[in-house]
Amino acid sequence: IFYCASAASQYRYWPSAPRMFACVAQSLSRGLSQTAAPQRHAAAARVVRGNIRTSFTQVPECTARLDRCELYVPGTQSKIIPKAAKSAADVIVMDLEDSVAGHEKEKARKNVIQALQEVDFGKKTVAVRINGLYSHHMYRDVVDIIEQAGERCDMFIIPMVGNAKDVYMADSLTTQVETMVGRKKRIGFGLIIEATLGMMNINEIAASSKRLESLHFGVADYAASTKSRTTNIGGPNKLYGVLTDKDGDKSRDFFWGDPWHYAMSRIVVAARANGLRPVDGPFGDIADPDGYRAQCQRGAALGFEGKWAIHPSQVAIANEVFSPSEAEVMQAKRVLKAMEDAQAQGLGAVSLDGKLVDIASIKQAEAIVHKAEAIERS
Repeated sequence: IFYCASAASQYRYWPSAPRMFACVAQSLSRGLSQTAAPQRHAAAARVVRGNIRTSFTQVPECTARLDRCELYVPGTQSKIIPKAAKSAADVIVMDLEDSVAGHEKEKARKNVIQALQEVDFGKKTVAVRINGLYSHHMYRDVVDIIEQAGERCDMFIIPMVGNAKDVYMADSLTTQVETMVGRKKRIGFGLIIEATLGMMNINEIAASSKRLESLHFGVADYAASTKSRTTNIGGPNKLYGVLTDKDGDKSRDFFWGDPWHYAMSRIVVAARANGLRPVDGPFGDIADPDGYRAQCQRGAALGFEGKWAIHPSQVAIANEVFSPSEAEVMQAKRVLKAMEDAQAQGLGAVSLDGKLVDIASIKQAEAIVHKAEAIERS
């Protein structure tokens, strides 16, 4: 398509069909002859992975996993990992990065490897947050876990991803080690967007590898990266809001806003456009369950699949908020039945309870029903 446009742009009018195809062939031949083989392969990969798409391109969904709550456990806390495995969280993430001091990195890695070998995680998704590409601990995390821990690790959570090249490096290393040991199950990637560079490049990041499953919002480091005036981990900011207009001597109201709305919306769009799961990050005030619930509800409304839990007390709240209620499931099934009846009559839309229901409603209803079915199977 691009070669066609390039060839045609050399003329003041679109050429006749034979002439146009000759131009395209000439440009295509010239372009390929000037392109080295690795560059051609890279360009082909970009097309396959979604950077060059049309509006009707079918984007494959990532590996299907229930992901309402991701419970993070420090790799140094070997006694807590079996308890986390028995929790109600859908995903257990054993952490080797921020929660582990530099002098305890090796100990934490050994604990995680032992847990992957011995702990019964049931049907849960099991992930390891490895150290970032900036750290000399990262390559040992990848190599040792794949070589020593067997097949139980489902995902690597990769912090501080800044661009597609970061993902390529992690993918290349992971692939090499998996191939060397003959691993049967491919490890998926969850990428944490937690700096301005990553947010700026989020579209290329989201289409950078077939291993990708999820994008996560790392709010604390993101706040530091943008130099936001806060020391909290997530949640609102009393400085961020709007004041109502002045109206004589009447008192004016100040309405708090959401300083993270833009960042979260970008993550949802990039993730969903590439068939990935958007997952909201941590909420640091463990003693504020109502605040955590509000953050979960905000994320669910925007389209997030789930949220991190940094304490067991947060798990039940996340599971509840990110699960469709019985009433929602029942209504979704009614929508599907109404559309089935409408289509049998040759109609593309119908009224249900005084509200319009059309083709888009089917997609919304199916998402609710499918999630409810996944929860029942878990």
